[in-house]
Order: sequence, then structure tokens, then C-alpha cells
Amino acid sequence: MIQVENVSKRFTLHNQGGAELEVMRGAHLGVAPGECVALVGASGAGKSTLMRMIYGNYLAASGTIRVGELDVVTARPREIIALRREVLGYVSQFLRVVPRVPTRDVVAEPLLALGRPAEEARARAEALLARLNIPQALWELSPLTFSGGEQQRVNIARGFAHDYPALLLDEPTASLDATNRGTVLSLIEEAKARGAAIVGIFHDTEARARVCDREVDVSGFAPRVS
Repeated sequence: MIQVENVSKRFTLHNQGGAELEVMRGAHLGVAPGECVALVGASGAGKSTLMRMIYGNYLAASGTIRVGELDVVTARPREIIALRREVLGYVSQFLRVVPRVPTRDVVAEPLLALGRPAEEARARAEALLARLNIPQALWELSPLTFSGGEQQRVNIARGFAHDYPALLLDEPTASLDATNRGTVLSLIEEAKARGAAIVGIFHDTEARARVCDREVDVSGFAPRVS
């Protein structure tokens, strides 16, 4: 479902005369439906960079990144937008939403974008918010007024609203209490059971051991200095 082959990445340092910094070379990764793969490695090794390339936020310098039938590296912008709407979900550590939009609608938005009936989308949003222990009294408020932990749970609810065939998870259990952490891990297990291919960054070693089938150390994709 997710196939990364011979991918490299360079950053151009515009404030240093346009110098180029190669940060990744020869990256490869395969994730089958129903499998969860953890990206591991020291801070700065390239875990987030690889995830952002899979999502299409960063453009790879070479190689292929296939999500389903689409090569993200050569895809047109409208193809990337369709991929994110229908196929590839992304749960980041940070909630970025339009101000003053109610929490219920923030979570329902991925389903509304797919043309699902509003009643169905909002019912799914409410079920996830309740499961993640967001009080009903907050559902009509903007999540930008919430605590960090509440915002993270809203982000998770939004990421799991649609049954994406592929998911990218960036520290989904960070800053969560034991109860909500368990709920998030259960959501991941349910996504695997329905066949989702998942790539995640989990610094929580117990969470990684519970939901991940294997680990890929991205340090092995660092450019070799001759």
C-alpha cells in the first residue's frame, strides 16, 4: 500500500548562498495493508522528513513514493489533494484549524469533504469525541481554546473520522493520560484490523510494542560521507 524506493532528499539553504544539504539517500520502506511500521532513530535522523515526503509536504529529490497507485514524487497538486482526501490520513502533533469552527465540525470535515451526509458525518464525529473523552459541552466551541491534550485528542478524532486506507501518525500518544492513550492504541488496532497501512513515529516504547509490527531505523538512510 505504501512503497518507498531509493528516495533521497536535499534542502537548499537560501540564507547560506543556496548551499544544498543532503539529508537522506537510498531510503526504502514497504508497508502492507493491515501493517503498522514504526520509524525509529535518533532525533534529527529523518523520521519526520520521511513522513512529510510520503504525505507530499516535502518533495523528494529522487526515487519513488507510491501510496496505492499514485507516485507522490511525480503527482500533480490536484492528485495530492485527492490522495489526502480519500486515501492517506495524517495525524500530526499539532492541531491546525480555521478559528471559530466548532469542534464537532472540525472532526466531521474529512467526511463532509467526501460528500457524506452532514448528519452521518457529525454522528461519527460525536462518537469519536465521546470515545476520546472530550466533554459534550465543548463540542460547539473552537478547539483552539482547548488544552494541549484536548487539542491532540481532537486531532486524533479528525484523523480517524474517515477509514483511510493508509495513515501517517506522528507521536499519536504524546501528552495523553493512560485512559486516552489506551483509546488511541485501540483505534490504531481497529484501523489495522480493517486493512489500513500505517507508518508512525512512536517515542512511547510500550505503545510501539503494542501496535507496531516492525521497526525501520531511518539512520540507515543517512548520506555517507566519503
